[in-house]
Formats: sequence, C-alpha cells, structure tokens
Amino acid sequence: MQSGDVVDLDVTGVAHGGVFVAREEGLVVFVPDALPGERIRARITEVKKSFARAEALEVLDASPDRRPHVWAQADISTAPEARPGGADFGHISLPRQRALKAQVLREAFERFAGTEIDVEVRGPEDLLGGDHPTVRGTADGTHYRTRVSLHVDAEGRIGPYAARSHTVIPVDAYPLATPEIEAVALAVRKAPEGRIDLVQPADGAVRTIRRAARTGDRRRRFAPKPERVVPEVVTERVGDREFQVDAGAFWQVHRAAAATLDRAVRDALGELSSDAWHLDLYGGVGLFAAALGDLAGSARITTVESEPRATAHAERNLEEFGAEAVTARVDRFLSRVSNQASLFDREMLTRGVTLLDPPRSGAGREVVEGIADLGSSRVAYVACDPVALARDVGYFRASGYELQSIQAYDLFPNSHHVEAVAILQR
Repeated sequence: MQSGDVVDLDVTGVAHGGVFVAREEGLVVFVPDALPGERIRARITEVKKSFARAEALEVLDASPDRRPHVWAQADISTAPEARPGGADFGHISLPRQRALKAQVLREAFERFAGTEIDVEVRGPEDLLGGDHPTVRGTADGTHYRTRVSLHVDAEGRIGPYAARSHTVIPVDAYPLATPEIEAVALAVRKAPEGRIDLVQPADGAVRTIRRAARTGDRRRRFAPKPERVVPEVVTERVGDREFQVDAGAFWQVHRAAAATLDRAVRDALGELSSDAWHLDLYGGVGLFAAALGDLAGSARITTVESEPRATAHAERNLEEFGAEAVTARVDRFLSRVSNQASLFDREMLTRGVTLLDPPRSGAGREVVEGIADLGSSRVAYVACDPVALARDVGYFRASGYELQSIQAYDLFPNSHHVEAVAILQR
C-alpha cells in the first residue's frame, strides 16, 4: 500500500479528531467522512510505519445513521480537496454524533487517565430547555455559530479553508452560522489577503473585523508602525448578567454555549464556602469567576488570564464581587502563589475551588502539579478537547485527586468537538 492507492475499507471505529478507523494490509487507516459499520472507497494519502491516512471517495455500504450532509459542499460526493472544513460530522445523524463523541471521551479516559467513565453527550436544550432564547432554532445542529472566520488568499478567493488544509474554498452557504452572519459572509465579494472575522454579540448586529495577512518580508520592520486601533467593546449576556469583551476576542462560539457551561458549572459545584479562596484560571473576561462569586458569596476570588485587555474587562465585569483580576501566565501565577502565600492564604485555598478552562491543548503537567501543590479541595475543569482533558485528569489522579463527576455537552454540533465539565475531589 502506498500513497495514491485506491482501496475499499471496512470502517470499524472512531478516533479523536473527526476521523474514523479501518485496517488495510495490517495498518490502521484513519479516514474522514465515514461512519463505523460502513464500507467505503478511499484514496491513501499518507503511509507511516504503523498507520496510514486516506480520503473518502465513495460510500459502498452506508450506515443507517448517514444522512445528506448539512453543508452540501462538504458532502462525500464533492471532491475531497473541494470540501470545506469545520463540519466533519455533518453527514451523521445528531443522536449518533453525540454517541460517537461520548465514545471518544470514554476511550480517551481509559487510555490517558487510567479510569473508566460513564458519560453521555447532551445538547444545550437538555440543560437550558428547548424554549431558551439561545437554543431556539438550533435543534438540528445548524445556525448556532455567532463567530465565523473567512479566509482570503492571494488570488482573492474568500471562504473557509478546505478540510485539513489551508486552501480557501469559496462556498454558497454557511449552514452552521447564524442567519445574520451567513448573510454578511455571502455578501463579501472582495477583500485584501488575510482573514475576516464575523462576530454577532448579544445585541444581534454583526461586526466585521479584518486582519491583514502576515508577511515574512523583513523590510516591513523598518516601515512606520500603523496607528494602534482600539478594539470595539461589545456586550455578551448570560442570564441577567452582562459581560464586556473585545469584539474580536474569545467568547464561546455557540450562542447557547456560555449559558450552558455556566449552568453546568453551577450545578456541578453547588454552594461554595464563603470562607475560602477560589481561583479561576485561564479566566478570560470572567464568565466562570462570576459563577464562583454567585456560589461563594463573600469569598475571596482571583481570576487569572494572560491577555491584558481580557483581564481589564474581567475586573469591570466582576466589580460586584470585589474579585482580583490578575494578568499572568497561569504557570507563573501558581508558582508565585506557592512561593509567597502565607499559612492563612494556604488554609483558605484548601477550602476553596480551583476552576480552569484552558485552551484546546490543555493545562499540562506543570500547571496540574501547581494546582495540586496549592491544595484546593476541588477542581472544576472545563475542557474542549477530550484527549487533553483525559491526560490532565491522569496527572491530577497522580497528584492525589479523583474524578468525582463528568458531564459533556454538544456545543459544536456537526463537528467532532465536544465540551466537558469534570469535577475532581482531593
């Protein structure tokens, strides 16, 4: 078997990253756009010592869970190189998508955390109710994205990247975007090379943020520095609370995601000690710190974020709690507290909760061991990557914590991504 070979594959499983598993000539073959139980025709694109990669060309024997792709241009009937990325589960019925995501979570925990979990993936509607304003109109897993990035290449093509590449694919629909963002996206006909971010905050109006392409031209370093542009500040709402955030900065993509995760964290933690020090790490503009404040009353709360503008917003967003907003890398903050905290501070930390919402790569061993050193009674871990979460839970278990509960939510329907909230007890 070599790159370029066309083979017929029996798909037997699912792997992390939106790909499925088959075997050919003794090698594991990872292939997208398939389903367990299917027989497909595929082209081999890469061969390594222990595995190969392929691209699906045709379905020979379809699963009953296969459906017409929600994004017609990403359907298997389109040439692989012309399929837009971002909806790699769009050919699968929504219940089966969630079952597959739960399977990936379970297998990740068995392999990387050394423990078995019983978990199902629920939709926002299961937690918030189908009539919640952020849920209405998204029951089929479409029209939920309040943030979309368009790419513009050197030839002026505008659209998403093709799956697993940086090739821009012009499209005639954006079915995962809110209708308002889709309308703006389809109206963009010309733009300089770079990226266009479309953002629809709580007020419903779509903002267009243009980002110039990066260049390796060393001569540009001697050019006059462009005038600094102050980002627009928009308002997002979760329940009755408002959060100020830069329009182009991080906020949850699914319009129900912030409310879902806020509710999930509150339900999982319950009432917290008011005589304690609670930490919110990778805190952004303070979404989860506000939940800790509501649960803990007059407790001491510190939120830590490396992006200065996000920290400044967090300080304002959390004024009612008197929370401390710190601009720092999480590993350095933990090291500083470990070296400088008084005995009284450490006692408060042991009565408190540490919540972390790290980037997709996870927290890593150093941060986990730093949290364990401070001795928080419980840890709430909000994760968007099952393998990174499972790996870090393994580190926590080695540091004296055990998994108390885990809930998972489908906040990226029609893609392989899944959010989880894990509670660990010391």
